[in-house]
Amino acid sequence: MKKIVIIPTLNENKNIDILISKILRIDQSLNLLFIDDNSTDGTKQKIIKFSKKNKNIDYVFRKKKLGVGSAHKVGLKLAYKNKYNIAITMDADGTHNPKYIPKLLRHIKNNPIVITNRFLSKNSIIDWPFSRRLLTKIRYHLINFTLNICYDTSGAFRCYNLKIVKKKDILAAIDNGYSFFWESTFLLHKKKYKIYEIPVDLPFRKLGSSKMKISDIINSLIFLCYYFFKRFFIRN
Repeated sequence: MKKIVIIPTLNENKNIDILISKILRIDQSLNLLFIDDNSTDGTKQKIIKFSKKNKNIDYVFRKKKLGVGSAHKVGLKLAYKNKYNIAITMDADGTHNPKYIPKLLRHIKNNPIVITNRFLSKNSIIDWPFSRRLLTKIRYHLINFTLNICYDTSGAFRCYNLKIVKKKDILAAIDNGYSFFWESTFLLHKKKYKIYEIPVDLPFRKLGSSKMKISDIINSLIFLCYYFFKRFFIRN
């Protein structure tokens, strides 16, 4: 069974070595695909270095920042093109612990989609600053209320069975930024795909800096309002 891990990157020089080492220690049969949006801090050079040592590591280097949602779409398109059975997506910032990969793979045997949930475990974000915890919880409840769903939809740590989930259904989401995650979850839910959740602990970023800007949050809210009205007209 061919398995690929899709990892978007943007200036993650401080995290990339640790992440690659952890993933390969867990499962050496995994193929790693990095989608980099023109990092300028040495991230690309480290990816190239690792790829020369390990044939399971590949990359796509883009000329500018095109959005994390866009990066996921590129990775998923390549996964389908190269006939992978399973695709895992995750962040490169150190918050997504590769130790959960075996659990994702275990549950994907009986489910077309497995996503991680930060709110199934009481203390999963306990070390986050209060303001970030508050913002994340508000977003979680707002999205679920607006879209009438009950998932932790804004996380990128996921697993797809590409033999079951159709390419057109995953790529139906139009957003190329952070809203891609909740939008794609909502659309897959509307298509009646079973979505299974596993609890995870999500530590606050230790190295590097977040790429999310205030403008991203505002745009997400506007897009969510658009979906609030649109959802009544979406058909299965």
